[in-house]
Amino acid sequence: MPTTSAFAKLLDSSRVLVTVGAGGVGKTTTAAAIATAAARSGRRVLCLTIDPAKRLAQALGLDMIGSEEAVVDKAHFQKSGVELQGSLTVMMLDTKTTFDALVRKYSSTREKADKLLSNKLYKYVSTSLAGTQEYMAVEKLVAVKDDPRFDLVVLDTPPTSNALDFLDAPERLVSALDSVTMKWFLTAFQTSGKLSLNLLAKSASVVLKGIGKITGGGFLEAMAEFITELNDLFGGFKERARIVEKTLRSDDVAFVLVTSPAPMSIREVLYFAERLDESGMRAGSIIVNRMRVAPEGGSPVTVAEAKAAIAEGKLALDEDAAARVAQAHADAFKLAALDASHLRALEGRAGNTPIVRIRERPSDVNDVSMLLTLGELMLAGGE
Repeated sequence: MPTTSAFAKLLDSSRVLVTVGAGGVGKTTTAAAIATAAARSGRRVLCLTIDPAKRLAQALGLDMIGSEEAVVDKAHFQKSGVELQGSLTVMMLDTKTTFDALVRKYSSTREKADKLLSNKLYKYVSTSLAGTQEYMAVEKLVAVKDDPRFDLVVLDTPPTSNALDFLDAPERLVSALDSVTMKWFLTAFQTSGKLSLNLLAKSASVVLKGIGKITGGGFLEAMAEFITELNDLFGGFKERARIVEKTLRSDDVAFVLVTSPAPMSIREVLYFAERLDESGMRAGSIIVNRMRVAPEGGSPVTVAEAKAAIAEGKLALDEDAAARVAQAHADAFKLAALDASHLRALEGRAGNTPIVRIRERPSDVNDVSMLLTLGELMLAGGE
């Protein structure tokens, strides 16, 4: 009887899986592969992605993955000879739409919500302020976590050079709302709706007047109005941030840490694992993508062996082709050995967190068969 892998057990015991890691390690593809494999086995899955590549949408038989829920047609799987036992719903996270919904929910009146949503600075803050995308990703997770239509939610976190931005996002957003700068503007913005620099400290007043000369007084007025309206939501945001943090610590939420064999990527994922442990959150598994594997045969081929193989194949190649083939073969062994050494370093510090190794593929995942193969490999514990 086959042994169930640690990753398969993780999938069975979780309602939410959050994929995290540095940019460029295959995080979005990993999330989609996990979701696809889970849907094939009978789960009703929602996969929330961040800016998915067009090839990923096409692999699922969709023209694009947008901000509206899209159910993947089971007939698309049948074309590849696969019967989908469950269901797969995909959507792209829309930061501004999520932020807009929070504004409407926590504003004291509809008028105040409309006023904030129409503010000149709101569009920038709701889409481009540092940490907003990370925070809204987990906000969406909280909103759908208990949706009875789904058995499993797979969340792909924003691509970032620092995966810790995702964990720190709720605290940073609340800190920004509660900052000294915010309080200055609130003090200076009188009930009449006019900005009064006389109420501020002299030094701050001088600085803001200087900014006003550069940007125009209308900018400062818009900023003060924006901060005043946003302050009306502060209690709601603070309460929501606590709910977000509590959700991330739930027993049915687990983090899947995605990395490549590159030392910098491994260091970041190990640091993230430490932060998860300190925060009382669960690191369910580590996925190591693009592991280079040595060619079959046990040792690099010699130039003579390369020449014999070329002759046997009756290939007309350049005179130095055999030497170049032998060198490429030797390089493949060296690169595989290098990745193996980096993986040993990861294994030595990963503790009890299971590691799933996925070998480098000859091409990007571009159809549903490849996506399913990748997901099934993860469920089997890697290769």
